[in-house]
Amino acid sequence: MTIVAEEDAIRIERLELGPFATNAYIVTCRQTRDSAVIDAPAEAETIIGKLKDTTPKYIFLTHNHMDHTDALAQLRAELNVPLAAHALDARILASPPEILLSDGDAVWVGRLEFTAIHTPGHTPGSLCFRTGRYLISGDTIFPGGPGKTGSAADFRQIIQSIVEKILVLPDDTQVYPGHGDSTVLKKEKDEFAAFASRPHDAHLFGDVLWRST
Repeated sequence: MTIVAEEDAIRIERLELGPFATNAYIVTCRQTRDSAVIDAPAEAETIIGKLKDTTPKYIFLTHNHMDHTDALAQLRAELNVPLAAHALDARILASPPEILLSDGDAVWVGRLEFTAIHTPGHTPGSLCFRTGRYLISGDTIFPGGPGKTGSAADFRQIIQSIVEKILVLPDDTQVYPGHGDSTVLKKEKDEFAAFASRPHDAHLFGDVLWRST
């Protein structure tokens, strides 16, 4: 567990879990002690143990890939709180979420407002969650590049999502991805601008890095 952000109003903890080193995040309103879990990669008991001094209110799902959902059933059963996900990814879950989120929907956790941002490309229903200057980005954007895509059409879609939904946010936005360390949006804006200035194969997809592609 790593505390990646802590201010008067908010605390964000990152747990790196499971065989794919997937990040789960616990975001806590420090004024009310209400909390939300973002993604459920593995080790449900570890996540639950980190919630003991808080009051869990929601589980938010960034997307439906197995490495983000392996602990979801157990976590839902033990926490008994609503699961919130996008409809396009919810349809292949074992059981439907209680809340279907669309782009721009807001959910309050204590005094923290979370905005759902629909960013298709990695999956059709990928979501990022923004609260204040913090963005939990799932597998949409990482330090140095976008999430992995399975086709050229998916790559074009994830780039559109990043350009229209993420790069428009303030430069000081802290980005917390589904794997690995965080980044600052200004750095990603600068590296993407250099990437976009170069020609690329129309069939580009897969693992792409801004600097070396």
